[in-house]
Amino acid sequence: MSQPLKPDYKIWTKTSVAQNFLEGVRSAIPLAAAQIDCLLRIVDLTQSQVNSFLDLGCGNGILGQAISAKYPQAQGVFVDISPSMLQAAQENIDNGSGKYSFLLQDFGIPTWCDSLDRKISFDVIVSGFAIHHQPDSRKQEIYREIYDLLQPKGIFLNLEHIASRSSLGEKAFDELFVDSLYAYHKTHNTNQSKDEIAQQYYNRNDKNANILTLVETQCQWLRDMGFTDVDCFFRLLEIALFGGVKPR
Repeated sequence: MSQPLKPDYKIWTKTSVAQNFLEGVRSAIPLAAAQIDCLLRIVDLTQSQVNSFLDLGCGNGILGQAISAKYPQAQGVFVDISPSMLQAAQENIDNGSGKYSFLLQDFGIPTWCDSLDRKISFDVIVSGFAIHHQPDSRKQEIYREIYDLLQPKGIFLNLEHIASRSSLGEKAFDELFVDSLYAYHKTHNTNQSKDEIAQQYYNRNDKNANILTLVETQCQWLRDMGFTDVDCFFRLLEIALFGGVKPR
Protein backbone atom coordinates (compact mmCIF):
# COMPACT_ATOMS: atom_id res chain seq x y z
CA MET A 1 0.00 0.00 0.00
CA SER A 2 1.43 3.37 -0.98
CA GLN A 3 1.83 5.92 1.77
CA PRO A 4 1.18 9.63 1.12
CA LEU A 5 4.07 11.90 2.01
CA LYS A 6 1.84 14.59 3.47
CA PRO A 7 -1.20 13.02 5.12
CA ASP A 8 -4.27 15.19 5.48
CA TYR A 9 -4.84 14.36 9.15
CA LYS A 10 -4.90 18.03 10.15
CA ILE A 11 -8.41 18.20 8.74
CA TRP A 12 -9.37 17.03 12.26
CA THR A 13 -8.54 20.48 13.59
CA LYS A 14 -11.64 21.76 11.80
CA THR A 15 -14.56 22.17 14.19
CA SER A 16 -17.09 20.85 11.66
CA VAL A 17 -15.16 17.59 11.14
CA ALA A 18 -14.70 17.05 14.87
CA GLN A 19 -18.34 17.79 15.66
CA ASN A 20 -19.60 15.49 12.92
CA PHE A 21 -17.54 12.66 14.40
CA LEU A 22 -18.58 13.34 17.98
CA GLU A 23 -22.27 13.80 17.22
CA GLY A 24 -22.84 11.35 14.41
CA VAL A 25 -20.11 8.70 14.27
CA ARG A 26 -18.41 7.95 17.61
CA SER A 27 -21.51 6.55 19.27
CA ALA A 28 -22.33 4.48 16.17
CA ILE A 29 -19.07 2.50 16.08
CA PRO A 30 -20.06 -1.19 16.01
CA LEU A 31 -19.59 -3.09 19.29
CA ALA A 32 -18.00 -0.06 20.96
CA ALA A 33 -18.96 -1.22 24.46
CA ALA A 34 -17.41 -4.65 23.85
CA GLN A 35 -14.18 -3.02 22.64
CA ILE A 36 -13.87 -0.93 25.79
CA ASP A 37 -14.73 -3.90 28.00
CA CYS A 38 -11.96 -5.91 26.32
CA LEU A 39 -9.50 -3.04 26.77
CA LEU A 40 -10.25 -2.80 30.49
CA ARG A 41 -9.90 -6.56 30.89
CA ILE A 42 -6.42 -6.52 29.36
CA VAL A 43 -5.40 -3.58 31.55
CA ASP A 44 -6.67 -5.42 34.63
CA LEU A 45 -4.78 -8.60 33.70
CA THR A 46 -1.47 -6.76 33.31
CA GLN A 47 -1.57 -4.04 35.97
CA SER A 48 -1.78 -4.58 39.73
CA GLN A 49 -2.74 -0.92 39.97
CA VAL A 50 -3.02 2.05 37.64
CA ASN A 51 -1.67 5.33 38.93
CA SER A 52 -1.19 7.11 35.61
CA PHE A 53 -2.47 6.84 32.07
CA LEU A 54 -2.17 8.67 28.75
CA ASP A 55 -4.99 8.86 26.20
CA LEU A 56 -3.27 9.76 22.92
CA GLY A 57 -5.51 11.26 20.25
CA CYS A 58 -8.21 11.21 22.89
CA GLY A 59 -11.18 12.54 20.91
CA ASN A 60 -13.97 12.96 23.42
CA GLY A 61 -11.91 11.02 25.97
CA ILE A 62 -14.01 7.86 25.97
CA LEU A 63 -11.08 5.48 26.56
CA GLY A 64 -9.49 7.59 29.27
CA GLN A 65 -12.88 8.07 30.85
CA ALA A 66 -13.35 4.30 31.05
CA ILE A 67 -9.94 3.90 32.67
CA SER A 68 -10.56 6.70 35.17
CA ALA A 69 -13.92 5.18 36.12
CA LYS A 70 -12.28 1.82 36.89
CA TYR A 71 -9.18 3.33 38.50
CA PRO A 72 -10.39 6.55 40.17
CA GLN A 73 -7.03 7.13 41.88
CA ALA A 74 -5.22 7.38 38.54
CA GLN A 75 -3.92 10.63 37.11
CA GLY A 76 -4.57 11.06 33.41
CA VAL A 77 -3.23 13.02 30.47
CA PHE A 78 -5.40 13.60 27.40
CA VAL A 79 -3.76 14.68 24.12
CA ASP A 80 -5.47 15.70 20.88
CA ILE A 81 -4.84 17.92 17.87
CA SER A 82 -8.44 19.17 17.78
CA PRO A 83 -9.58 21.95 20.14
CA SER A 84 -13.18 20.72 19.79
CA MET A 85 -12.24 17.16 20.68
CA LEU A 86 -10.16 18.25 23.64
CA GLN A 87 -12.96 20.48 24.92
CA ALA A 88 -15.39 17.56 24.67
CA ALA A 89 -12.97 15.35 26.61
CA GLN A 90 -12.58 17.95 29.33
CA GLU A 91 -16.33 18.42 29.62
CA ASN A 92 -16.85 14.65 29.86
CA ILE A 93 -14.11 13.91 32.38
CA ASP A 94 -12.79 16.87 34.34
CA ASN A 95 -14.27 16.89 37.82
CA GLY A 96 -12.14 19.69 39.22
CA SER A 97 -9.91 17.23 41.06
CA GLY A 98 -6.75 18.38 39.31
CA LYS A 99 -5.93 14.78 38.36
CA TYR A 100 -6.29 15.32 34.64
CA SER A 101 -4.30 17.33 32.10
CA PHE A 102 -5.59 18.24 28.63
CA LEU A 103 -2.92 19.03 26.04
CA LEU A 104 -3.55 20.47 22.59
CA GLN A 105 -0.74 18.80 20.67
CA ASP A 106 -0.07 17.32 17.25
CA PHE A 107 1.46 13.90 17.93
CA GLY A 108 2.24 13.66 14.24
CA ILE A 109 5.25 15.80 15.15
CA PRO A 110 7.85 14.16 17.46
CA THR A 111 8.16 17.27 19.63
CA TRP A 112 4.71 16.57 21.10
CA CYS A 113 6.49 14.63 23.84
CA ASP A 114 8.10 17.87 25.02
CA SER A 115 4.71 18.98 26.35
CA LEU A 116 4.71 16.13 28.87
CA ASP A 117 6.27 16.16 32.32
CA ARG A 118 9.18 13.86 31.54
CA LYS A 119 9.46 12.94 35.22
CA ILE A 120 6.21 11.01 34.77
CA SER A 121 5.93 7.67 33.04
CA PHE A 122 2.67 5.88 32.48
CA ASP A 123 1.23 2.56 33.62
CA VAL A 124 -1.20 2.57 30.69
CA ILE A 125 -1.16 4.32 27.31
CA VAL A 126 -4.19 4.00 25.07
CA SER A 127 -5.12 5.42 21.70
CA GLY A 128 -8.42 5.21 19.85
CA PHE A 129 -8.84 5.62 16.09
CA ALA A 130 -6.06 8.21 15.84
CA ILE A 131 -2.65 6.81 14.91
CA HIS A 132 -3.94 5.43 11.59
CA HIS A 133 -3.88 8.98 10.22
CA GLN A 134 -0.07 8.84 10.17
CA PRO A 135 2.15 7.25 7.47
CA ASP A 136 3.79 3.98 8.44
CA SER A 137 7.16 5.56 9.16
CA ARG A 138 5.57 7.95 11.66
CA LYS A 139 3.39 5.21 13.16
CA GLN A 140 6.54 3.32 14.07
CA GLU A 141 8.13 6.42 15.57
CA ILE A 142 5.01 7.00 17.68
CA TYR A 143 5.11 3.43 18.95
CA ARG A 144 8.75 3.93 19.98
CA GLU A 145 7.83 7.18 21.74
CA ILE A 146 5.04 5.34 23.55
CA TYR A 147 7.46 2.59 24.57
CA ASP A 148 9.77 5.19 26.10
CA LEU A 149 6.88 6.82 27.99
CA LEU A 150 5.71 3.60 29.62
CA GLN A 151 6.68 2.34 33.04
CA PRO A 152 8.35 -1.08 33.04
CA LYS A 153 5.45 -3.59 32.87
CA GLY A 154 3.21 -0.81 31.56
CA ILE A 155 0.83 -1.59 28.73
CA PHE A 156 0.01 0.08 25.42
CA LEU A 157 -3.35 -0.64 23.78
CA ASN A 158 -4.38 0.75 20.42
CA LEU A 159 -8.05 0.57 19.38
CA GLU A 160 -7.65 1.23 15.71
CA HIS A 161 -8.98 1.30 12.18
CA ILE A 162 -6.83 -1.22 10.32
CA ALA A 163 -6.44 -2.37 6.72
CA SER A 164 -8.27 -5.34 5.26
CA ARG A 165 -6.38 -7.95 3.28
CA SER A 166 -9.11 -8.14 0.67
CA SER A 167 -11.76 -6.10 -1.11
CA LEU A 168 -14.29 -8.48 0.47
CA GLY A 169 -13.16 -7.42 3.94
CA GLU A 170 -13.33 -3.75 2.99
CA LYS A 171 -16.84 -4.15 1.57
CA ALA A 172 -18.05 -6.06 4.64
CA PHE A 173 -16.67 -3.37 6.96
CA ASP A 174 -18.19 -0.51 4.96
CA GLU A 175 -21.60 -2.15 4.90
CA LEU A 176 -21.44 -2.92 8.62
CA PHE A 177 -20.56 0.68 9.42
CA VAL A 178 -23.33 2.09 7.22
CA ASP A 179 -25.83 -0.23 8.90
CA SER A 180 -24.61 0.84 12.32
CA LEU A 181 -24.75 4.54 11.41
CA TYR A 182 -28.26 4.13 10.03
CA ALA A 183 -29.46 2.35 13.17
CA TYR A 184 -27.92 5.04 15.37
CA HIS A 185 -29.43 7.94 13.44
CA LYS A 186 -32.80 6.21 13.26
CA THR A 187 -32.96 6.02 17.05
CA HIS A 188 -32.05 9.71 17.21
CA ASN A 189 -34.85 10.70 14.82
CA THR A 190 -32.72 12.35 12.15
CA ASN A 191 -35.10 11.07 9.43
CA GLN A 192 -32.20 10.34 7.09
CA SER A 193 -32.59 7.42 4.71
CA LYS A 194 -30.06 4.62 4.57
CA ASP A 195 -29.00 5.82 1.11
CA GLU A 196 -28.34 9.31 2.49
CA ILE A 197 -26.30 7.87 5.34
CA ALA A 198 -24.32 5.73 2.88
CA GLN A 199 -23.58 8.72 0.62
CA GLN A 200 -22.32 10.71 3.60
CA TYR A 201 -20.16 7.78 4.72
CA TYR A 202 -18.54 7.12 1.34
CA ASN A 203 -18.02 10.82 0.56
CA ARG A 204 -16.97 12.07 4.00
CA ASN A 205 -14.34 14.78 3.91
CA ASP A 206 -12.01 13.07 6.39
CA LYS A 207 -11.72 9.83 4.41
CA ASN A 208 -8.46 10.84 2.70
CA ALA A 209 -6.85 11.24 6.13
CA ASN A 210 -6.98 7.46 6.66
CA ILE A 211 -3.71 5.57 6.11
CA LEU A 212 -4.59 2.00 7.03
CA THR A 213 -2.08 -0.73 7.89
CA LEU A 214 -2.53 -4.43 8.56
CA VAL A 215 -2.79 -5.31 12.24
CA GLU A 216 -0.30 -8.14 11.75
CA THR A 217 2.27 -5.66 10.46
CA GLN A 218 1.76 -3.32 13.39
CA CYS A 219 1.98 -6.11 15.95
CA GLN A 220 5.30 -7.19 14.43
CA TRP A 221 6.58 -3.63 14.74
CA LEU A 222 5.74 -3.71 18.44
CA ARG A 223 7.55 -7.02 18.92
CA ASP A 224 10.61 -5.72 17.10
CA MET A 225 10.67 -2.69 19.42
CA GLY A 226 10.75 -4.89 22.51
CA PHE A 227 7.11 -5.10 23.56
CA THR A 228 6.10 -8.46 25.02
CA ASP A 229 2.73 -10.25 25.08
CA VAL A 230 1.92 -8.52 21.81
CA ASP A 231 -1.43 -9.61 20.44
CA CYS A 232 -4.58 -8.55 18.65
CA PHE A 233 -7.06 -8.89 21.51
CA PHE A 234 -10.22 -7.95 19.61
CA ARG A 235 -11.06 -7.70 15.93
CA LEU A 236 -14.19 -6.90 13.98
CA LEU A 237 -13.30 -6.60 10.29
CA GLU A 238 -11.36 -3.29 10.12
CA ILE A 239 -11.56 -2.52 13.85
CA ALA A 240 -8.85 -4.01 16.05
CA LEU A 241 -7.58 -3.70 19.61
CA PHE A 242 -3.92 -4.61 19.77
CA GLY A 243 -0.87 -3.81 21.85
CA GLY A 244 1.74 -5.11 24.21
CA VAL A 245 3.61 -4.78 27.50
CA LYS A 246 6.92 -3.05 28.13
CA PRO A 247 9.17 -5.59 29.86
CA ARG A 248 10.62 -4.98 33.28
